[in-house]
Amino acid sequence: MASKKNKARSGRDAKPRKFKKKTSVLTIEKVEYVDYKDVDLLTRFMSDRAKIRNRGVVGNDLQQQREVANAIKVAREMALLPYAVRVANTRVGGRRGADRERGSGRDNVEQTEGAEENLEATEADDATDTGSEAEIEAEAVESTEED
Repeated sequence: MASKKNKARSGRDAKPRKFKKKTSVLTIEKVEYVDYKDVDLLTRFMSDRAKIRNRGVVGNDLQQQREVANAIKVAREMALLPYAVRVANTRVGGRRGADRERGSGRDNVEQTEGAEENLEATEADDATDTGSEAEIEAEAVESTEED
């Protein structure tokens, strides 16, 4: 009797997926030597976050991938290529935002009402503070002009 593992594998091996192997940019353009100074060529093998792309994604064979990876590393050392690129985060919400919206029950309603009152009081204090600061500054300017 065959084990469960063998049955699972036999189904996959019976119909292997057929896919076209991707051809490398290096073979298409007939590049003999991967130069670390050729930044345009090396950026083709990097993601938008400046990570080195996989061999399967780019279509390089093992030797080409080694040469490209080493050239990218040298170019990074020479400050021709970045180690990492910051990408603007477009994700909104997350765990913190979900916890705030999800609150239900009497306790949360009372807490939000109290928070609103505190916010209004703080805003009122800020408004009076800014006015008095402006007056103090105006008086200081006037006193310097008189001297």
